[in-house]
Amino acid sequence: MSENTGLEIHSQRYTNEGTSKAKKLRAFWKLESDHIVGKLLLALIDHGVSLDLEPQAKALADRCRQIATRLFAGGPSLTPLKEQAKVLNAKHLAEQIRRMESSIEADPSLAIGTAKELIETCCKTILAERGKPVVGTPDVSTLTKDTLKELKLIPEGIPDTARGADVIKRLLSNLGMIGNGLAELRGLYGTGHGKHGTATGLGARHAKLAVGAAATLTLFLFETHKETEPKQKNLRDS
Repeated sequence: MSENTGLEIHSQRYTNEGTSKAKKLRAFWKLESDHIVGKLLLALIDHGVSLDLEPQAKALADRCRQIATRLFAGGPSLTPLKEQAKVLNAKHLAEQIRRMESSIEADPSLAIGTAKELIETCCKTILAERGKPVVGTPDVSTLTKDTLKELKLIPEGIPDTARGADVIKRLLSNLGMIGNGLAELRGLYGTGHGKHGTATGLGARHAKLAVGAAATLTLFLFETHKETEPKQKNLRDS
């Protein structure tokens, strides 16, 4: 395994669920990126094929290779976001991340719907930690705006004299639109709304776009929250 991925399957990192090879491999699947997992699976499949398998087993190996190839091609890495969920002890957030990861290929509509919900959870978590819990049921656009304002990431907060002010303002404005875009995409193709019986959904590549955009935004918001939180506390304590 190490010659294929540079990682050691017998590392303590992969023993959370047990010390058998199967349980270590299961932990490896959960912890490592799709690219790394796909790389390992392709190596295992090649090894199995080299053992002169029966025709039926070879057909199964071909189907497995297709899945492994998609993983190897890579989807959005959610590992940094998983770490944030651990830091925040946010079980619901961790479950949303798990659901997105597992549904990108199997159920793109679910992944798209969950990506929008991820942003809502992120914003509510940050606002609650900063003593401003959400009241009522604001939409994702309102939640994003309130969070950006709380974190002082609104375009209006950037002075015109700052270097690259126009670029920074455009980026912040675009960040605020990610939630809106995902809400619209969810309404058209994601879960949460009844569709016409003959309606067709989007594919895995569209789900990767939605999940990647949501993950980028939420990770940026969480990291900004954690970097600025001590300053806020100091100001309250002084």
